[in-house]
Amino acid sequence: MRRLLMAMTMTAAALTASLATAQPADDPFAWMDEIEGDRALAWARAENARSLPVLQSDRRYAGLHQAALDIVNARDRIPGVGFSGDGTLGNFWQDAAHVRGLWRRTTLDSYRTAEPVWETVLDFDALAKAEGKNWVYKGATCLAPADRYCLVQLSDGGKDAVTLREFDTVTKTFVDGGFVAPDGKQNVSWLDKDTLLIARDWGPGTMTKSSYPFVLKIWRRGTPLSAATEIYRGTPDDVSVSPVVLRNADGVVQAVMIARSASFFETEYFLATDQGPVKMPFPTRSSLRGLLDGKLVFSLDEDWAAQDLKQGDLAAIDLEALTADPATARATLILRPSAAQSIEGVNISRNRLIVGLIENVTGKALVFTPGPKGWTSTPLDLPSNVTIGVGSASETDDRVFFTVTGYLTPSTLWLADADTGKLEKLKSSPPKFDASTHLVEQLWATSKDGTRVPYFVVRPKDLKYDGSAPTLLYAYGGFQQSMKPGYSATVGKLWLENGGVYVVANIRGGGEFGPAWHEAGLKANRQRVYDDFFAVSEDLIARKITSPRRLGIMGGSNGGLLMGVALTQRPELYNAVVIQVPLFDMLGYTKLGAGASWVGEYGDPAIPEERAWIAAYDPYSNLKAGKPYPQVFIETSTKDDRVHPAHARKAGARLGALGYGYLYYENIDGGHSAAANLGETATRLALEYTYLMQRLMD
Repeated sequence: MRRLLMAMTMTAAALTASLATAQPADDPFAWMDEIEGDRALAWARAENARSLPVLQSDRRYAGLHQAALDIVNARDRIPGVGFSGDGTLGNFWQDAAHVRGLWRRTTLDSYRTAEPVWETVLDFDALAKAEGKNWVYKGATCLAPADRYCLVQLSDGGKDAVTLREFDTVTKTFVDGGFVAPDGKQNVSWLDKDTLLIARDWGPGTMTKSSYPFVLKIWRRGTPLSAATEIYRGTPDDVSVSPVVLRNADGVVQAVMIARSASFFETEYFLATDQGPVKMPFPTRSSLRGLLDGKLVFSLDEDWAAQDLKQGDLAAIDLEALTADPATARATLILRPSAAQSIEGVNISRNRLIVGLIENVTGKALVFTPGPKGWTSTPLDLPSNVTIGVGSASETDDRVFFTVTGYLTPSTLWLADADTGKLEKLKSSPPKFDASTHLVEQLWATSKDGTRVPYFVVRPKDLKYDGSAPTLLYAYGGFQQSMKPGYSATVGKLWLENGGVYVVANIRGGGEFGPAWHEAGLKANRQRVYDDFFAVSEDLIARKITSPRRLGIMGGSNGGLLMGVALTQRPELYNAVVIQVPLFDMLGYTKLGAGASWVGEYGDPAIPEERAWIAAYDPYSNLKAGKPYPQVFIETSTKDDRVHPAHARKAGARLGALGYGYLYYENIDGGHSAAANLGETATRLALEYTYLMQRLMD
């Protein structure tokens, strides 16, 4: 504490000098770790007051803000729907009149019409007003097969922590005396109408270092939460523990599994029995995908030599055989992707397995049917050279929704019959920007180690290759998340129509080419992710699509870390950097928010060897005086209980102490999306694109 007080009284010059050699223990901004500390919030508000006028007084801001509002509030966008057990289609909808949103439903016949008739199930604006709460809807867990009773997840301001409240979708009221679990990070499943399986904060010593629950209990209706009975306990070093209730298509429970996530990517599965949990033989880097015709479908992120299965495979195993004798049950291969492919989506209808696949980052859909001689596949004749998303599947028949989208192709919603292959285009989004003057091309850059890295360029057809085009490069590069082509009305309207070029890089760390593409950028190999990003940046410049003066970059969360690394390692390549809800203090990340859960991705700074990897790219400790850093724009949310706002705060504070100009915006609500409602989303978008125009177009 004394050291902190001394730092507070340092002159700016002395503080700058100390930062040049500071170690984490000497961090003069450690006080920013207190999320809602008076001093930290006062700093954030002062930064907002300093930065927002710089952007909001720009002549372009008002127009960008209105355009963003028009898009996010548009009533002609496709209302995404999912099948409900009562035969209706459910939808969550937000617009200008319902900024917090409506849970509503309609029939398929009505949905097919231009103006469906919607029945409101729950109005979250009205609920928040009536209860004086800043409720943000985070989803609902409903009891199959009827889906009448649901556990509604309500977040205070957008946090990952939620309050669970039982809701009756027939009476459209919260159940009097029903299940209620107070605010917290919690994992829950219905066992039957009167029984829940729930992991949550049960008091001291029941949450992991990652801030998630590791004690699973069974909770029966009519009893207080404190009377719930423990059935499984993980360890504080785990990421979390979750229940997995396996049901057949009629909603009948076939087995109860317990998922113990030892790390972000490693999960052990246990069968819950009357004699206690029995460990299942799945490799730790595997994921259960669901139950079809008595077969448990799973995917692998590592080889399973005992079953002759490979990394990336989709396979199935007979559930009855597995539960009778886990050691002798044999799996069957469903799909083995090629080196250019990756499984991106899996869903199960009553009789079919539906798989979304990408090949060289474009999509296709396959239907698999189990049979006595194994699994047979049939492709669905959906549009090509686009992204195909597998949506909700019916459990009463084999209907399934698909979304189809591309950078210049407005999204469409399709209904497929996975049994017959019949396709019906249900809805099309109207264009939100003029795409007639643009085209999309996929290019490849060569990374430092020789790996070819693809990227998409959305550009004017008449682009002049003289390096003058204002260009925004976006990437993520982590957690096996693929950056697939998709229609963004805001990118089109706010950036492309104003003369910008948009680029998305498919760098390692993502899942574009399966688990191996992700693993290539893990832990000690993290620098490969950043080298890929720099290779794409340099390729754009070498092709004279743009130049460092006109090149800006953007990324959020893990992508925000990428932005911090780009700033500290290759600042000469960029003139604008948008750092969204970032990780930034990587030497201290495990002690901030849910950071400990990501050790499987980055490594553990408490282990000397791994700390050395992290220190090499850690943006916070690698910020130095006298570098050609461009003015950056940093965004975060006070309510983000996933990536702690201290990362962004410290980034700004350290830049300022070192004498650099920067802009900063902290939304006091909003969670990890940095926006709790559509109005806040429009504000964030307008701020970002105003900044980009100031830096790249002026």
